[in-house]
Amino acid sequence: MLGSFLTGLSIASILLLVALGLVIVYGSMGVINMAHGELIMLGAYTTVVAQQYGISFLLCLPIAFFVAGLIGFFIERIVVRHLYGRLLDTLLATWGVGIVIQQLVRLTFGPGLQNISVPSYLSGNLILGGVNLQPYRLAIFAVAIASLGAVTFILYKTDFGTCLRAVTQNPQISACNGINVDQIKGLTFALGSGLAGIAGVMVGGLQSVSPTMGTSYVVDSFIVVVVGGVSSLIGAVASSALLGQVNAFVAWASNDVIAKAVLFAIAIVIIRFRPQGLFTVKSR
Repeated sequence: MLGSFLTGLSIASILLLVALGLVIVYGSMGVINMAHGELIMLGAYTTVVAQQYGISFLLCLPIAFFVAGLIGFFIERIVVRHLYGRLLDTLLATWGVGIVIQQLVRLTFGPGLQNISVPSYLSGNLILGGVNLQPYRLAIFAVAIASLGAVTFILYKTDFGTCLRAVTQNPQISACNGINVDQIKGLTFALGSGLAGIAGVMVGGLQSVSPTMGTSYVVDSFIVVVVGGVSSLIGAVASSALLGQVNAFVAWASNDVIAKAVLFAIAIVIIRFRPQGLFTVKSR
């Protein structure tokens, strides 16, 4: 039972990490970024390339954040900026951008699988109280908490965060008060993309890196965001914890396929009876 709880905590930390960037973009800007999975994939491939030059695993985290954030910034500048307020168009456009990125990576690195080298101190297993613990999954949990703390600090303790929350509530009034709305939106998209890059580094240590590795995480990310309440960080944490624990215990009792089906069923029930999600951000 304790092992299933720890497994659920590990799944929850992965869900939170991959969904955190989407909470920023979707919740703050109202943009359904279907290229989110490809940005996760780019973070993983950035690590693969960086390690070929002898860069340590931990240093790959800020590098992947910068690379994915920069690409996200240009996606917003070139594509998304012209489609605000057109939800279906942004969905289709970012889906197309994701396909382009995926094919460019396939042409550059080939369709074969790549591997990320995990440091020796994060590999192996630890036995604690009869429970098998994996140091790398604990590291994912630590990175997820650190990323959540950093995002919370940025949103509520910096001028950029104040401007972002103002633009989210009313971009017209924000512009009247001297806020550069276009710049804030570009930096917000870059922040969300950078967080996806960090997720790609950590997820890449769990599985083989491939051009299609990010596709499955798009669905999981949207489930977390919608169930949690779109723009609520607390909702994202609660949603990740709930879905992670349910996944672990159902998989322990039956199998992974049924666990996935139960997650979708929970998401459907919550959307049906509480369409605003578990938590909502109060605003005037």
